[in-house]
Amino acid sequence: MRWFARPGFPRLVAALMLLFAHPALAAPPQNYLYLGQDELILELPKLDRPDISGAQVMYIWGNLEPRKGEYDFSVIEHDLALARARGKGFFIEVLDRTFQPESSRYYPRYLREDPEYGGGIAWQGEAAANGRPAWSGWVARQWDPQVRARFQALHAALAKQFDGRVTGIILTETAASVSKETPPEGFTCDAYFEAERESALFARTAFKRSHVVVYANFWPCGWANEKGYMARFFDFAAVNRIGVGGPDLVPWNWGQMRNSYPFIHAYRDRVPLVAMAVQEPTLEFKSPVTGKPYTRAEFTDYGTYLGVDIIFWARSSPWLASPPRTARRNRAPARQG
Repeated sequence: MRWFARPGFPRLVAALMLLFAHPALAAPPQNYLYLGQDELILELPKLDRPDISGAQVMYIWGNLEPRKGEYDFSVIEHDLALARARGKGFFIEVLDRTFQPESSRYYPRYLREDPEYGGGIAWQGEAAANGRPAWSGWVARQWDPQVRARFQALHAALAKQFDGRVTGIILTETAASVSKETPPEGFTCDAYFEAERESALFARTAFKRSHVVVYANFWPCGWANEKGYMARFFDFAAVNRIGVGGPDLVPWNWGQMRNSYPFIHAYRDRVPLVAMAVQEPTLEFKSPVTGKPYTRAEFTDYGTYLGVDIIFWARSSPWLASPPRTARRNRAPARQG
């Protein structure tokens, strides 16, 4: 869940893009809340707003599978009941990658300790300009068939209990910042790409009635579609009726525009759903046009241009602190899976 900025990105070019980019007749995206586990109960006043159509909640894998093959989805059932009682949509996201160094405990213990899974997870991170870590965390070893099988087994169990009851399920971003100099054991860029496609297709097959959305934002070794990963994945998503999107909606961001944004825009009518998130860090990102943090209108207008059906808003989004301007009837996502 990281985005990239290009210092000195021309403001005039950005202004022209904003002026001419989006079609006047395109429908604006629906608004959902973007929440972590155990946060929905704290945000019921926001969920009750007439301009909020639902919520996406991120869950910790280790909490859902406390022991191998034994699942506890009570926390999801609790949140789903809150949403359905209010006539709101609901998306599930199970984190298979995290962005804090202490988050290794979020993965099932058996996955980390059983030798069969080679540690289960691998370190990932990025360095700042001064060489110090900008952030670090962990990613499940999806390129390892044994680890991938456990992730898919989790999705099979989720589909058995929630298919058709939830609006959809999100597969966390395709980006993974593993070391290129000393990659994790067994990791290759091609193996990782094929693993992500396999898990996406598995989820699409398991969830026959609910949406499946993959946050396709970046690929290891595939900057600017260098290896064709982005083009191949979006073709794959269109053929298999898999939704797409990303964890960071940042208008005209240079790095995103070299990677997923052109594909999201081009495939907006070829995939069943486009969903993107505005996270807390994104709220601090400054517009190249105004030099100030992006406004709700700027996020929404750019989302409309990309073809976004749903925006998942961080609960700290400033506009959520004000009463809704006008009541808007909640509706189901415009395009079904």
